[in-house]
Amino acid sequence: MTKLTAKDLDVLTHVLTGEEMACKKARIYANTLTDAALAQEMNRIACAHAERFSALCTLLEGGRS
Repeated sequence: MTKLTAKDLDVLTHVLTGEEMACKKARIYANTLTDAALAQEMNRIACAHAERFSALCTLLEGGRS
């Protein structure tokens, strides 16, 4: 893989922060919602953000080599 530029790393860092915050917020919403279906959907959304966060971390780690 091509090495990531400083700009690439900066963008990835910002996107990682966004994914992390979205995951945390979705988990908070899931824990506070009283409607079980909505809470389940928020958990699904949180998992999707967590998966993207993980994939971006993997990309970031690979680009530093």
